[in-house]
Amino acid sequence: MSVASPHHRSTVMPTPRQQMMAQLEHGSLLVGGRELLARAPPNVTLRPAGVADAEAAPGTAFLGARAAEPSSRHVFSVGTLASGWRWMSLFRFKIWWMAPATGAGAAAVPAETQMLLLESRDEAGSAAAEGSAVYALMLPVLDGDFRASLQGSPQNELQFCFESGDPDVQTMEAVDAVFINSGDNPFKLMKESIKLLSKIKGTFRHIEDKEIPANLDWFGWCTWDAFYKAVNPAGIEEGIQSLHEGGAPPRFLIIDDGWQETVDEFKEVDETLREQTVFAQRLIDLKENHKFRGETCKNLGNLVKKIKEKHGVKFVYMWHALLGYWGGVLATSDAMKKYNPKLAYPVQSPGNVANLRDIAIDSLEKFGVGIIDPDKIYEFYNDQHSYLSSVGVDGVKVDVQNVLETLVHGFGGRVAVTRKYQHALEDSIAQNFKRNNLICCMSHNSDSIFSALKSAVARASEDFMPREPTLQTLHIGYVAFNSILLGEIFIPDWDMFLSKHETAEFHGAARALSGGGVYVSDKPGVHDFSVLKKLVLPDGSILRARYAGRPTRDCLFNDPVMDGKSLLKIWNLNNSSGVIGAFNCQGAGQWVWPVKDIAYVPTSINITDHLSPSDVESLDEIAGDNWSGETAVYAFNSCSLSRLQKHQNLEVSLSTMACEIYTISPIKKCSVYYTRFSAKPFSSHLWD
Repeated sequence: MSVASPHHRSTVMPTPRQQMMAQLEHGSLLVGGRELLARAPPNVTLRPAGVADAEAAPGTAFLGARAAEPSSRHVFSVGTLASGWRWMSLFRFKIWWMAPATGAGAAAVPAETQMLLLESRDEAGSAAAEGSAVYALMLPVLDGDFRASLQGSPQNELQFCFESGDPDVQTMEAVDAVFINSGDNPFKLMKESIKLLSKIKGTFRHIEDKEIPANLDWFGWCTWDAFYKAVNPAGIEEGIQSLHEGGAPPRFLIIDDGWQETVDEFKEVDETLREQTVFAQRLIDLKENHKFRGETCKNLGNLVKKIKEKHGVKFVYMWHALLGYWGGVLATSDAMKKYNPKLAYPVQSPGNVANLRDIAIDSLEKFGVGIIDPDKIYEFYNDQHSYLSSVGVDGVKVDVQNVLETLVHGFGGRVAVTRKYQHALEDSIAQNFKRNNLICCMSHNSDSIFSALKSAVARASEDFMPREPTLQTLHIGYVAFNSILLGEIFIPDWDMFLSKHETAEFHGAARALSGGGVYVSDKPGVHDFSVLKKLVLPDGSILRARYAGRPTRDCLFNDPVMDGKSLLKIWNLNNSSGVIGAFNCQGAGQWVWPVKDIAYVPTSINITDHLSPSDVESLDEIAGDNWSGETAVYAFNSCSLSRLQKHQNLEVSLSTMACEIYTISPIKKCSVYYTRFSAKPFSSHLWD
């Protein structure tokens, strides 16, 4: 196919295969038969995603670029976005976490964008209707020892940043920096792209190729919001017992931060800096601290044995940081010397600094981190996990992961060091716990995401913060959108919530259709069992949806938090039905970027929107053969039942912080005398 410049189109009709191919000629990048980028500089390169792979997916390619001189960090322009495209970005707004942004034009693409999904609509027809839109995916990836991210420029150019994080690791060329693909279904596009990319790169796997931890199918309790760092054995027993007595027995327990032996080296610091030193404390031993060694609780093993035998807990996870603790390990500790630790000071990428600062990383920049020698990191994990396993612990939640990218000077760069730590962690989990019992947390950099060979569960958002009323709706928005990418590589973890809280129904409904685990962090005796019993069966199990809960197709390019008109709709599949959750996130909070001096005043906004059975992607999977497209739609809160064809709409009206859950059941006509719903009855639970 001959591709002319943006100002002159060839009259030669392309073949269907040629139309699918990504092509770069005369500064114009075409994907899916449409121009995506214009005025690309001559140093920009495009190559197919491997000869064999290109046969299976002809639209896939890698963008790269060449520089005049070697450097550890390059910023390459790839041109301007062609007209007619709108985009949704997943970018790191903090060093630890991603969040969504939407827009049109390249200038507004945030720094640290790790996924850019674009949509080009036909002039006629709805963008949400099947076949009326082309979707393009731009996925900055890992290329050798370098990591790519996208960003816009004031000149309205789209750029990719290409960096190693180590001044000694340099290059002149990015070859496979940005993966490109296109299609007519954004969810299939994402899944097929991640599967193909995992085969090409070989450094991570798709979620379907991983072992799923068994604890996800059981209700859990986490100690964090119940006790924070004051967690203790008596409180743990009390919390488990109170949930059990109320009819929501936790079978999965996370003993969060507060159990380890740490030291505060900064007791004499100025009082104004005390809050910062909390994050600079360091690990001095692998065993539990004094709170878990006494008369009533002899040791950690004694506690684990007791809560399993007495309270029926099946899985116990312990919290630790990737580097041992927030401030790493104490280099002078007798127990830590064998791991060759040294004190290092974080150096952030300019992309991180361009977005939101974080108090934890600010603290570590001031007080340093005790980092373990990468050649000793498996030994450290193996020692820690073998001890925990020996006392009956089943797995770990590993936090503060992205700090590692800032500590790689002299170690070979961020990609190499992250991969070494990640694979050592995964190997230790497999060796000591025998199951893939790991939750990754504060780990949203692409270095970690695209190094996850075995890790199957990852937190998908910033923390649930019960004391921050304006962050509740943001939490739901974060996770739903982040799951578009993360849900292809991990089971997204939506974090804990509180069952007795003004937002409990809102959060509970979101967890129920999330496809991930369900766990709370209630204080002992402070529970709302009317909420919990909608989520938890009497034996402590939960009914988990089939996929990661993600926004419906017509929500992908909307702002469900601040545009004043859009509901957030999240879809999923169950064994015999589809499910849609409609959430009004408007008026209750605002995105925390860009930082503004204007005080935000929450307001109540009533939003009227619509939903359709066609919002449930892949509904055909559970409808089976001979389905006419007719469905029964049941609204859980209003107890209303409607009969709709697949593409018919149902009006939805919700006030701020309200939600409604709809079960979409395909109706199958087996004979002229018998009609049945292909779904189970509701009983007392939100979803089957």
